[in-house]
Amino acid sequence: MRVVIIGAGQAGAALAAKLRGLGHTGPITMIGAETAPPYQRPPLSKAYLMGEMEAERLWLRGPEFWADQGVDLRLGSPVTGVDTAARTVSLGAEVIPYDALALTTGSTPRRLPAAMGGDLAGVYTLRGLTDVDAMRAEFQPGRRVVIVGGGYIGLEAAAVSAKLGLQVTVLEMAPRILQRVAAPETSDYFRALHAAHGVTILESTGLERLLGDGRVTGARLSDGREIAADFVLVGVGILPDTAVAQAAGIVIDNGIATDAFGRTSAPDVWAAGDCASFPWGAGRLRLESVGNAIDQAETVAANILGAGKAYEARPWFWSDQYDCKLQIAGLNTGYDRIVTRPGEGGAVSFWYYQGERLLALDAMNDARAYMVGKRLIEAGKSPAPEVVADPATDLKALLR
Repeated sequence: MRVVIIGAGQAGAALAAKLRGLGHTGPITMIGAETAPPYQRPPLSKAYLMGEMEAERLWLRGPEFWADQGVDLRLGSPVTGVDTAARTVSLGAEVIPYDALALTTGSTPRRLPAAMGGDLAGVYTLRGLTDVDAMRAEFQPGRRVVIVGGGYIGLEAAAVSAKLGLQVTVLEMAPRILQRVAAPETSDYFRALHAAHGVTILESTGLERLLGDGRVTGARLSDGREIAADFVLVGVGILPDTAVAQAAGIVIDNGIATDAFGRTSAPDVWAAGDCASFPWGAGRLRLESVGNAIDQAETVAANILGAGKAYEARPWFWSDQYDCKLQIAGLNTGYDRIVTRPGEGGAVSFWYYQGERLLALDAMNDARAYMVGKRLIEAGKSPAPEVVADPATDLKALLR
């Protein structure tokens, strides 16, 4: 059986490695549009942008690993077409047949439209290695950066910018930073953290347009103010990369729609990672995280080989900002109550409840709370909120 994987990121790499780990001996071709071998993205907005990590340290595996595993790695090779009837993938004039096809195409950053100045020089998105390489020279002490978007990517970039001595302004059109993904308590924590490092955060403040002739020089805000900028970072979310699937006639529903096993609407075509949505409760869910990319891809690898195993998502995420490590377990959708638990040395965790049911938690510099909370959520256990809130409670005892 010949397996072709489109997308050489975290999910694609996990899928290829798992196929070999499960004993698949047939041909595997992994196709990536980027020229770098599969690499981890989270450090891009942190250690790599800071200049604390070399590109080679980002690689998930060295090129020799893929050669040793007999994986035909095609880099710098954008796919030009998929024919699900003929079971072929086209790379320009080259046509590659497949018996099973896995789409691990990931996601693409949302960009500002040209009408808002999004195509001016000095305006960047932060998604891939080439993005960071292109902007790194901009990060000089004393320069002014405007960051559009107060989500985790924007705030991580703000932290790096502040540590490098830049003047940082974050624009967030919602009433608070992290509004889409976190409770007000978490927003308050990070607002105070950034203020302590000299970052200006403007909430309930939209961007009317960027200013400049050829190169960005500033931003006009929704309230009419104009602020100067030497460069701009846009962190307003990502979109699932569904172009190849859509062109092939595969069903799209908040990403490439799969069943519980990772199958798409086309025969012997599977999907995993940021690009894929899967059944969750009464609806569908798409997760943008390293953990999901790996776990879902490994489940799909097993199912390509006949395992018939439904994917069970166990969501977890993290973010590093200054000396704070935020760890998140579970999904907070539908919460109606936040329980605050103070930790040691300024650590704190916020526990999301829906009624008496524990849904998720955000832990700031509190690894113990995170590990216990994650295990409780995955086990379907919900300790009483007042027990969690009591600092005298031994968290590990809650697991018994």
